[in-house]
Amino acid sequence: MHYVSTRGGMAPIGFAEAVLMGLATDGGLLVPERIPRVSTETLQRWSSLRFQDLAFELMTLFVDGAVPAPDLRDLIERSYASFAHPEVTPVVDVAGLRILELFHGPTAAFKDVALQFLGNLFAYLLERDGGTLNICGATSGDTGSAAIYGVRGKPRISIFMLHPKGRVSPIQERQMTSVLDANVHNIAVRGSFDDAQRLVKELFNDLPFKSEFSLGAVNSINWARILAQMVYYVYAWGQVSGGDPEHGVSFSVPTGNFGDVFAGYLVKQMGVPINRLIIATNRNDILTRFVNTGVYALGEVYQTLSPAMDIQIASNFERYLYFLFDGQPERVRERLDALRRERRLEVDASDLARVRHDFDAVAVSDPETLAQIRQTEAVSGYILCPHTAVGVAAGGAREDVICLATAHPAKFNAAIWQAIGRDAPLPPPLQGLMDLPTRCLELEADAATLKAHMRDTLASV
Repeated sequence: MHYVSTRGGMAPIGFAEAVLMGLATDGGLLVPERIPRVSTETLQRWSSLRFQDLAFELMTLFVDGAVPAPDLRDLIERSYASFAHPEVTPVVDVAGLRILELFHGPTAAFKDVALQFLGNLFAYLLERDGGTLNICGATSGDTGSAAIYGVRGKPRISIFMLHPKGRVSPIQERQMTSVLDANVHNIAVRGSFDDAQRLVKELFNDLPFKSEFSLGAVNSINWARILAQMVYYVYAWGQVSGGDPEHGVSFSVPTGNFGDVFAGYLVKQMGVPINRLIIATNRNDILTRFVNTGVYALGEVYQTLSPAMDIQIASNFERYLYFLFDGQPERVRERLDALRRERRLEVDASDLARVRHDFDAVAVSDPETLAQIRQTEAVSGYILCPHTAVGVAAGGAREDVICLATAHPAKFNAAIWQAIGRDAPLPPPLQGLMDLPTRCLELEADAATLKAHMRDTLASV
């Protein structure tokens, strides 16, 4: 399996190089040159596998020998040994509602599923092939802590994680800033998540700087993130369907950066029986507006009760455009040029029909989010995090829907208290966090300032 850029400006590369490269050298995102189809017999067999064995079989199709099978098995086993639930990502019944719990990892968020694996994969490739990696990423909340926990203390790796100052929950901030390992560097950016993400992209697009400092990515621009997230869609389908190829399911996916729902899109292309993929957004509804109108138009970033989705520029949207345009990078470049010039891009009627075939989309307001948390808790005692509540509300009354629970509710207890008048109990990974010492640097949203800080920091290592 080789990987190509969505913008067509580089030769195909292998899996290991794609993982370490992160963002393509032409500024695009890396995608597999083809999506393998799986047979009905394979799907039936996959449905009975435990999560780790399924991860090995699915990933093998995309790794394609770049990591020997025994090493890949070991990486997967070690990555999910830290999860608190034996099924890793169980599907639970909540008063007739199916919830895919993705928060049983060490930071209580779905990002752990990918970033525990990616951290171990980075360490493996660097030890095997030599070299160092300086990770630079931006987070709207959960990616930061999951990435930090994935690479903390690992040799040959440093991580610089940017978050928007004051725009992540107190627990999310403390999860990042209380990690004092020498290879971890937290930066609070004065601005929004989009400002932080723009800085990261500017650094990656400065090819001499990227090369000199061996920059790597842990955001969902890294292909391995998407690959790891594909596994739980297949696993959830297997748990619900029992392997019946006629039993389709739908997924309601809270998303801001488009990475999680894009993983579901790829799984559907592989042949997994998925009826509908529902994009669930909050007031920052650029993706919902695109699905409904064919226009992707940038606007103001609003601060909401579901802060990890407070995003206007969805990184992985470019990957979807590549497949929507049948792998024609010139069409991707044309639309992205329009977005840069005019802050909007538009697809024609035939493309919009394909978009609507691929996705539904629903925007959920803060009052609706609180109402959903309140209603679900009243009928079942189960507490939804605000992001998960957006997904549940968007999924509506569809009987075939599995809603992705992206984080433990205790990470957002301000919203939980507002909804039900009490806090969600803290799981073990979150207990005692607010009493720990912290380390974090505050910077303006300026690429030159960030580069200078990274130069000075790495010079002293």
